[in-house]
Amino acid sequence: MSLSTWLRTATAGVAVVLATATATTATATPAPTAESSTVRAAAVVTLRYDDSRAAGWEAAIAAGVASWNAHVDNVRLVEAAPGTRAEIVIVATTGWPQATLGPVRPGRQVRVELGSQAVAQGYDKTRIAAHEIGHSLGLPDTKPGPCSQLMSGSSAGTACGNAVADAAEQARVEAAYANGAAARFVTDGRTLVDAP
Repeated sequence: MSLSTWLRTATAGVAVVLATATATTATATPAPTAESSTVRAAAVVTLRYDDSRAAGWEAAIAAGVASWNAHVDNVRLVEAAPGTRAEIVIVATTGWPQATLGPVRPGRQVRVELGSQAVAQGYDKTRIAAHEIGHSLGLPDTKPGPCSQLMSGSSAGTACGNAVADAAEQARVEAAYANGAAARFVTDGRTLVDAP
């Protein structure tokens, strides 16, 4: 059998299988399977962060990352392996917290600065870390705002320790990364400084 004949036969076979699968899917909604879970996992955008220059903030960063990972399904934040380029570079500074406004795309890079000046004035470190990561994921400030809004930042006051994005903030991040679509979005690139 020649190669071209074999390719035509194989292509026809694949078309029949796809047509059959499409017809089956259209008539019944199957129960979730390991295969469908794999398809959903493929739509998750993984973003690496590097906190190797954020000494003293490790616990706050870990808690902020855990908060985002627990509340947003299609973005997964993971610590970058040593020597690996990270999309989110986190550093400790002596100024006010600030970050590049995303949404950051895989392979691109934004910077988060966790400033000790805010901590000295009484702001919660975990809330600061989660808030600044929120900027990297494309969320602007919502000042003034209540403590229940993570992106209200310093306007919620020093007594606020909430490090969880509210439902609207979570939905906005989900929309920015829907179906792995973060690659279609351009990082805003502005630096947002979170001084009161």
